[in-house]
Amino acid sequence: MDGVIYSGEELIPGADSFIKELQKREIPFLFMTNNSQRTRRDVVSKLKGLGIDAVEDNVFNSAIATSIFLERQKPNGTAFVLGEGGLLTSLHKRGYSLVRSNPDFVVVGEGLNFTLEMVRQAVDMVLDGAKLVATNLDPSPKKAGWNNLGIRAVVAMIEEATGYEAFSVGKPSPVMMREARKKIGLSTSETTIIGDTMKTDIIGGIQMGYKTILTLAGVTKKEDIPKYAYSPDLVIKNLSEFNLDKYLEEHQKD
Repeated sequence: MDGVIYSGEELIPGADSFIKELQKREIPFLFMTNNSQRTRRDVVSKLKGLGIDAVEDNVFNSAIATSIFLERQKPNGTAFVLGEGGLLTSLHKRGYSLVRSNPDFVVVGEGLNFTLEMVRQAVDMVLDGAKLVATNLDPSPKKAGWNNLGIRAVVAMIEEATGYEAFSVGKPSPVMMREARKKIGLSTSETTIIGDTMKTDIIGGIQMGYKTILTLAGVTKKEDIPKYAYSPDLVIKNLSEFNLDKYLEEHQKD
């Protein structure tokens, strides 16, 4: 979403008209994000503030994907969570109990309110047999003044201290990519992912067999593309230059 629909608190040109066109044509879509901190209601509220009319069913984040994964692994299980709102809500909805001792899983998501002491507790829990799960492994932005560590940094502490590797559910994991496709009821060949990162959105889509569109309005720059062994099907400056009619015509031929 950040880098495709908006940049910080600013709408990216063409994003609102693109969404309106999808809605007008009744083309199923999701706003898919690795951010597990916000609830779906929070996301909808932000979008509406930017002039995009969305509903909660249009939102699919790594918190939802993680709760689905855990429910399938162990229904009605328990979890010790380093995370906030969206993740806690999603786990509760899937029948998970949040505990402070002897959890089935230690789950790491975004957040500002967990402490180094909670990380130490998580280490002990993993060493005692809890399974380590990350909602995603997004890196820190490496910008001065950024107030939220990327999950990769927190997970790295627990991995180093325990010797166990976390299982990541979010993009580019096929767990999240597949669940998102199933939620909108499309086949693999009917699915397209639009993203701004080669290492998550584009590679995740390619590995799943989806069509991929890279927008240069976010993280990835044009000069970065040749550095990768894989390429998106289409590269656009932003959604304002995306020709939906042309794309649908070519997609139907495929």
